[in-house]
Amino acid sequence: MSAETRLFQKILIANRGEIACRIVRTVRAMGIKTVAVYSEADKDALHVDLADEAVAIGPAPARQSYLNIDAVIAACKLTGAEAVHPGYGFLSENEAFARRLAAEGIVFIGPQPDAIAAMGDKIASKRLAREAGVNVIPGHDEPIASARQAVDIAREVGYPVMIKASAGGGGKGLRVAHNDAEAAEGFDSCRAEAASAFGDDRVFLEKYIASPRHIEIQVLGDAHGHVVSLWERECSLQRRHQKVVEESPSPFLDEPTRQAMSEQAVALAKAVAYQSAGTVEFVVGADRSFYFLEMNTRLQVEHPVTEMITGLDLVEQMIRVAAGEKLGFTQEQVRRDGWAIECRINAENPFRNFLPSTGRLVRYRPPDAEPGAVRIDTGVVEGDEISIHYDSMIAKLITHGRTRNEAIGRMHEALDAFVIRGVVSNLAFQAALTRNPRFVAGEIDTGLIAEDYSDGFRPSSLIHDDPLLLAAVAAYARRRYIERASAVSGQLEGHSRKVDDDWVVLTDDARYKLVVVLEAGGCAIVHGGSRHQLRTDWKLGDLLLRGVWNGREICVQVERIGLKYRVLHRGTQFDAFVMTTRAAELLALMPRKPAPDLSKFLLSPMPGLLAELSVQVGKEVHTGETLAVIEAMKMRNILKADHDRIVAELLAEPGASLAVDQPILRFE
Repeated sequence: MSAETRLFQKILIANRGEIACRIVRTVRAMGIKTVAVYSEADKDALHVDLADEAVAIGPAPARQSYLNIDAVIAACKLTGAEAVHPGYGFLSENEAFARRLAAEGIVFIGPQPDAIAAMGDKIASKRLAREAGVNVIPGHDEPIASARQAVDIAREVGYPVMIKASAGGGGKGLRVAHNDAEAAEGFDSCRAEAASAFGDDRVFLEKYIASPRHIEIQVLGDAHGHVVSLWERECSLQRRHQKVVEESPSPFLDEPTRQAMSEQAVALAKAVAYQSAGTVEFVVGADRSFYFLEMNTRLQVEHPVTEMITGLDLVEQMIRVAAGEKLGFTQEQVRRDGWAIECRINAENPFRNFLPSTGRLVRYRPPDAEPGAVRIDTGVVEGDEISIHYDSMIAKLITHGRTRNEAIGRMHEALDAFVIRGVVSNLAFQAALTRNPRFVAGEIDTGLIAEDYSDGFRPSSLIHDDPLLLAAVAAYARRRYIERASAVSGQLEGHSRKVDDDWVVLTDDARYKLVVVLEAGGCAIVHGGSRHQLRTDWKLGDLLLRGVWNGREICVQVERIGLKYRVLHRGTQFDAFVMTTRAAELLALMPRKPAPDLSKFLLSPMPGLLAELSVQVGKEVHTGETLAVIEAMKMRNILKADHDRIVAELLAEPGASLAVDQPILRFE
């Protein structure tokens, strides 16, 4: 720290969840006191426990708490906090919030309000980028007044084009048009969505880059005119314009392109006198041509991958810059060490079109952190509630390796060891995605998920390369449980029950006949005349079975669920009955119970709040007509009639909290 600057004594974190926890840890490590703020829904949250002080700022809805500027400033005054770190989301890019803090004599740990304003408007930021010598996508910078004008401009630029809301973000207010009809319709849809979501209906148009990559440059500037690039992040793996996996460096960029992108990002940051951490986002074509997309004037969700390869703590750097310090290093001193990959672990059901999942984390055990190899940023602990009020992120899992393949391998191992029960998560999808041949080869673009999972993500998307391993683990677990039960009954009755070594493992579509011979430190498995070895010190009741299968290290999740055994590995869920040969013969003779007929019911596809119910008893509804709207985790799910029918009974009322598959209404 320089002689003329002084670090803060107390910092308030105006956020929640994993980012609040992550900021608290750095701030406390710097010897600075921390203040957390929380809504009524978060009174028992981890970030509240970690901070030195905590202040309640309002009810659960974000607009009444985390987005309430007056409440956050009041918390600062109550606790004597000298500065505020906003994290990302909520008030992090709110120009009015930054100005209010300055007026109150409180430091905003982020860029100056003018920089937020300049980069927050997509049209204005594009002009500034062009003036700073930054490549911009061909298009029309001025707000478009009508659908007719949108079509005329699109023809001039050349299809395909992208129609975007000026104040947009997160995929809202964005349409791709390939012809005149789509341009006109896209303009109307974009304008309406932008007005609703942002209160600003201005839209503009630009050339759509085919097979694009989304690559961003992390920059860091101080109040003394110094700006450096902290290299790029590859963020092309996206679903509905939301990032899913990020990595650094990009497997696509060559050194000249990397340097050129970094230089342009620094030039733009200097053009707006940027202070703090920020990100300049580019769209990159297949020929490595790159164009400015937007600048995010905040810390990014994916910042840990940059920290892993540079060794810098971006939160610490933001605090030092806000306190008036100069950057302590030059561009030449910014290192780029190895490879880092981040997977976002969300409470969402990948097999139900990624709809949100809420509920209690009955079991929550992230993989073990390893300095320099595996990092987990999380905001929850076992027993916490995943609420409908906020986003679905549970944690961020980051791995580092000397090479990209090593980082991917560590990610696979960490995903196998990540235990989440009580809510549905996207762990299986991340396991599949990071094994996708295109990802492994580094041949990705923003369309990969839509193209490779065009029918959605289904269990059939996951094909295990060694299903015998899954059957063997289930049989071994069953054999161990039966062995214990027979030993206990033998102690009570005075004689031991004989346990056979022959077992049948039954799934919905497969049957395995195995011989399971228990040995010290594991078992031998015989299948079809071949002998296999499972070496493990697994204890009954443990969810994680670590060991060696035929000479290869494994980490498998295994548990009893009723009469079944469930084995999870590489995203695959293997549910099986394990029984004796005689029991399997008798089961084959049992009649199957037909599944109940639910075709007359409208079921909730996700947990959430029934925000709207658009029908009444006796009403005839037609195909495509809106029946109900369910809200959860910032998502509105509109349920529509799949064919003409008459409503016979309403089974829920607006305002009700719904569970997955809960009936909302019944049809005749």
